[in-house]
Amino acid sequence: QVQLVESGGGLVRPGGSLRLSCTASRNIFSLYAMGWYRQTPGKERELVATLALLNSGPVTIYPDSVKGRFTISADNAKNTVYLQMDNLKPEDKAVYFCNTKPATLSWGQGTQVSVSP
Repeated sequence: QVQLVESGGGLVRPGGSLRLSCTASRNIFSLYAMGWYRQTPGKERELVATLALLNSGPVTIYPDSVKGRFTISADNAKNTVYLQMDNLKPEDKAVYFCNTKPATLSWGQGTQVSVSP
């Protein structure tokens, strides 16, 4: 079973930036589309970024809530997928996870992102 470990969360002010990392125990990015998800208490997990590494090039998809502010990327050599988050807003506060898209692996522990003045 592939293990996923997220890191990079923290507390930032509105308008700030964070870069999240998710390292897999083996390379899966060439096999599966990857996603970053977030969850807040009492709500279902929300997909906020998708990356598919196609032969024709990478394809990224974002919901309107984060489009233009979040960027997903991957480093195959490091078995790591990243989420660059800019212009963070209080509503971005959540625990962030990575997984395949659709999610088929066991969830990692996630990384907490808090946005507060």
